[in-house]
Amino acid sequence: MRRTVPLLVAIAVLLVPALAFAGGDADFEEYQARGWVWMYLGSFGAGFLTSLTPCVYPMIPITLGIFGARGKDVSRGRRLLLATAYVFGMGLTYAVLGVTFALLGGRAGALLANPFVVIPIVLLFIAMAASLFGAFELNLPASWQAKLNQVGGKGFGGAFAMGLVGGFIAAPCTGPFLAGLLAFVTTTRDVVGGGSLLFVYALGMGVLFWVLAAAAMSLPKSGRWMDTVKSVGAMLLLFGAIYFLRPLMPWMRTIASPETWFLIVSLSLIPVGLALGAAHLTFHGTLGQKIRKGLGVALVLAGCLGAWTWKLTPKLHLPWVTDEKAAFAQARAEGKGVMVDFAATWCVPCEELELVFGDDEVHAAITASFVTLKLDVTHETAADKQLQENYGAQTLPAVIFMDTSGNVLGRIKTLIEPDEMLEVVRPAARKIRTASQQRAATP
Repeated sequence: MRRTVPLLVAIAVLLVPALAFAGGDADFEEYQARGWVWMYLGSFGAGFLTSLTPCVYPMIPITLGIFGARGKDVSRGRRLLLATAYVFGMGLTYAVLGVTFALLGGRAGALLANPFVVIPIVLLFIAMAASLFGAFELNLPASWQAKLNQVGGKGFGGAFAMGLVGGFIAAPCTGPFLAGLLAFVTTTRDVVGGGSLLFVYALGMGVLFWVLAAAAMSLPKSGRWMDTVKSVGAMLLLFGAIYFLRPLMPWMRTIASPETWFLIVSLSLIPVGLALGAAHLTFHGTLGQKIRKGLGVALVLAGCLGAWTWKLTPKLHLPWVTDEKAAFAQARAEGKGVMVDFAATWCVPCEELELVFGDDEVHAAITASFVTLKLDVTHETAADKQLQENYGAQTLPAVIFMDTSGNVLGRIKTLIEPDEMLEVVRPAARKIRTASQQRAATP
């Protein structure tokens, strides 16, 4: 029985990532619509699924050393306490992240469009990926390793300190849920709610480490399976780098087609890349093997990027006008209203609203009665802030339906479904038509 439990845990750690990816695509907005209890439950569940992804594998050897898994004289109770200290360290890091985003508001998102912030993050992810591919080893200093090997027997401070930095390694696998959670925190500026939601997210990530501490399992010996796991983790890190680069590369928003064939082609690249050796080959083999692996990795990343951008590509595009005066002049000439959409490259809900605008019914309803004005406030200049203040759109997303006299007919402040969008658009459109008919009847 003693050997069975660690074996089952090991199997779960190795096989569950596929299930995690399959079930972890729920957006935070779905839980937000159900209330705070569901938001906390969703945060905990999303954190747990994150802990089962390959991005977390590099943390496991360190945590086993912290929990004293190699020491026979460390009791299970003490290991659990050390794991708790480690998890609470992660929780503090994520809570501070939530509070920071809440206090900065929109400025927090703007940082993710700043090259001086994005480029170092991308380079860090690329370096970590190169390490997992075997280009070099990322090891802690020998003195630190020696202390970590002893921490299981004598200290909780080390476990807590290591937990403070442990959660960042899992960043590329956090998925759309955490992005939505941070968007919620940024727009609401709820310090207590944001900090507590992020803390609960970290507690969900900590479940795996409590299991590791309780089972006191040792890692299986290194081999080809570990090289495969490292390659998968490296590709996830590279995809994370691409994710952060996207706000700096507008062309990435236009490379996909909304047609089904594009998704099929993109998805077909992934098994081809894996068959070539993206996961099971190494860069330490022959020249032919290196070329095969490099080509395989490129195909897997291209397939993932294609599928991701396909998901974010609307079927229809609104005829955007970017000049404020021109939009209102056109609306007066055509007897329409104006739909003002504030957007930024770092605003995830703003981008997802484009999918709602691309819905057949929504697109037809908007274009029939409104001139669409897009105002980009990515860089948050003084002029951008003045525009947001003029329209009462201090937080993103922000969509305002207006008549040409400046009267507000409807507002949207969060990501909504097409049917909810129509509930705002149609009444506003009726008011526009009524006003137009009254003007036409006036002699």
